[in-house]
Amino acid sequence: MRQRVIVCPVIQNKGEYLLCKMASDRGVFPGQWALPGGGMEPGETMEVALRREIGEELGEALRITEIKPWAFRDDIRIKTYPDGTTEEIYMIYLIFDCVTANREIAFNEEFQEIIWVAPEALAALDLNEATRITFAQKGLL
Repeated sequence: MRQRVIVCPVIQNKGEYLLCKMASDRGVFPGQWALPGGGMEPGETMEVALRREIGEELGEALRITEIKPWAFRDDIRIKTYPDGTTEEIYMIYLIFDCVTANREIAFNEEFQEIIWVAPEALAALDLNEATRITFAQKGLL
């Protein structure tokens, strides 16, 4: 089984959290609302990987002004690829609290849409399991 270290930003702006609806044909949680993030590359530090993932997935215009390591955890997930193949992966999540100075987003093909959500509206969304656990651990669900 392959192992991946995942950097995961919990991005906040003006009291609301950024969530991304995953593409329905790929990923670990197809079609569900999720936090952005992705795997560290060889030679990257955690912050370099986090900033790269944010830039790749959400665009270079989103200005992160604060990054604080928050938590970590692990689990085993099944990842689905666009061609329909699957892979079991042991995932180690490094979770960071992030604050942005703006909401300028240009998301990539990994996502169907993005939203900014007030904490009281989180429970009504179809959050993926990992995101639900994160927000529960933060005391928001």
